[in-house]
Order: sequence, then structure tokens, then C-alpha cells
Amino acid sequence: MRRPLSVLAATTAALVLAVTPATAHGSRDPRPPSSETIAAGLLTPLSLAVGPKGTTFVSQNFGGMLSSVARDGTVGVVHTSAGGEEVGALSYDDGVVTFAETGPATVLKKIRVDRRGAPLGTARTVADLGAYEATKNPDAKALYGFRTLPRSCAAQFPEDFPAKYTGIVESHPYATATHRSTTYVADAAGNTILSVDRRGKVRTVAVLPAQPVKVTAEALAGLGLPACAAGYKYWFEPVPTDVEVGPSGLLYVSLLPGGPEDDSLGARGSVVVVSPWSGRSRTVVDDLLSPTGIAVDRSGTIYVAQLFGGEISKTGRHHDSTFVSVPLPGALELDGKGLLATVNVLPGEGAPPDGQLVRYSLGGHRHH
Repeated sequence: MRRPLSVLAATTAALVLAVTPATAHGSRDPRPPSSETIAAGLLTPLSLAVGPKGTTFVSQNFGGMLSSVARDGTVGVVHTSAGGEEVGALSYDDGVVTFAETGPATVLKKIRVDRRGAPLGTARTVADLGAYEATKNPDAKALYGFRTLPRSCAAQFPEDFPAKYTGIVESHPYATATHRSTTYVADAAGNTILSVDRRGKVRTVAVLPAQPVKVTAEALAGLGLPACAAGYKYWFEPVPTDVEVGPSGLLYVSLLPGGPEDDSLGARGSVVVVSPWSGRSRTVVDDLLSPTGIAVDRSGTIYVAQLFGGEISKTGRHHDSTFVSVPLPGALELDGKGLLATVNVLPGEGAPPDGQLVRYSLGGHRHH
């Protein structure tokens, strides 16, 4: 997805052919939930937020649009980016929708809405996240790639595939969570969780840990890369894709390893819990395939959308299971009536967009 790996994703994928391809995390629940499709025809709905009076806010990222979906499925326009910037990273709190625009400038914006979710005025910029990344580059000291190779081995790697490198300046906010006047930002390109206060001041909450994978001699030989690296770990960049405020104010973050996002490297995604006070993190769910959205209830039960895994999974205190199998799930939120999800979020080649907003009944799955 990013950095030197953005150009070399296919090459890097072959480094770990020994990793087992992904399978469903946990057991399958024999009682799939009932569902209701609320809206369809959405273009890349990669983020959503629960709004007032049954309204749901949905991003149409590649269309540069922030949309509202009424309880009867009517889709309205809340905001459209002026220059075609990507719109995403939605959250809602107290009559205000927070979102990010990613383009030549990467900024956090807010727009006030009425009780039906209609915009009141225009969006305003509250923080320049791109400028913060350019000035601070929080992961500048993080070391990615092969950390422990002997110098003689590292010197054998080609220039377009460095044996190791440090974090560069890059920002792509993928998700936000607004809680008590603070907005937490999952920056998928910056490898960080940021916070933005009511005055627009940005700070780094956490630089997320790099993700190691041991490479094999067979993979290296197939790529024509130095055999001396066999058995060493390659440390991929962490890519946060969602952030939610869970029990006790802790942050729950879905995490992709940098590089290929399909199953070519196996199921290496995870959910980590991050302290907003210390920045320390610990893994609470692993063996996930491309986790892009999470929802957490008051008891700590975690729902995870596994984009290329084709499922929404559920993890409780004593049980992991497949909540529902569904094509290309993207974002999740609990709304009091069930689990809201965007599905089929990436259109097929040459096909019209058919992203959908769906509500799944919790029924026996409820853990409130």
C-alpha cells in the first residue's frame, strides 16, 4: 500500500509464501443474522457514522462525497469536495459530522447538521493533518524492512528494494472517532493515531508497532533477492483503518500490515487496544484478513469487517465466530437497532457502483 512497498507490493508478497492463506477467524455461527438493505448504489462507502433520528452518514470516498441516508433509504448530499479530493473518515457527535479530505492538502473538517441530518451551512477546516505530518513525521524513527540483516547482506539488495528504511512523510486519514470534544484520527499512511482537540490542536497519541513476518529461502530465490536474508524477519508498516472509543475510554484500532492487502501474505491483520494517555498498545484480536472497520459494544465485544476475507467476525470474552459472510464489507457501527455495515464497497471492473448500507439484527448475538 505504501512507501517502497507501494511499488513493490507484488514482489514483497512472494517473500512470505510460507505463510498459510487466510481462513475464517474462529468458528462459524449456525444462526446467521437477519438483515435489511437500507441503501444501494453507493460508490466506495468506506466509512459511516450514526447520526440523529435514524440518519446514517456514509462516505462515498472516490466520489468525493459525504452523504446522508434517511431511515427510509433516501440518500442526500451533505458535502462534496471542491477539487475532487477523497472524502472519508466519518464520525458524528452532538449535531456535527467530522470527516477528512485527502488530496493535495489533507485536512480534517466539520459540518453542522440539523435533526434530520441536512447540512446547516458549509464545512469548515479544523486541522491541517498534512501539515502536521510534514512538520512532525511521528514515525520518522521507526525502522521498517529487515532490521537485523548483516551489513554485507543488506548491501546486496537492489536500490529499488531497500533492505530497510525509516518512516517517510505521508498522510491518509482513514477513520475518526469523536468523543468528548476530542477527535481521534487513524492515519493509515502516517502509521499513527492522532488526536485533534476542540481548538484544532493536533497531537500524536500513538505510533503503532511495525508488523514482522519471517521470510523464506524459497521466496527469496524466486524473486532473485539475496539468499542471505532467509530466516530473517521483515517488519512491515502498520496501517490503522478504524478507531473506536471503547469501554473505559480505551481506543480500539483495526490494523493492516503494510504491503498487499489481499490473502497473498495470509491473515496478518489485527485489532489492538491503545491507551489514549500513554500511547501503549496491545493486540486483542489477530489472524484477520484485511480488517477495515470495527464496532465495539459496552461489554467489549468486537465486530470486525474483513474486506477481502468476505466476512464480519465477532470476538467476545470467550468466543470468536463468523457473525455473517458478506462480500467486501467496509465499515461498521452499532446504532441501537443492530449492526450497521457497508458492504460490496469496491465496484468490479467496468461495473457500476453497488455499495450498500445494511443493518444486521443482533438477536442472540447481542452483548450489551
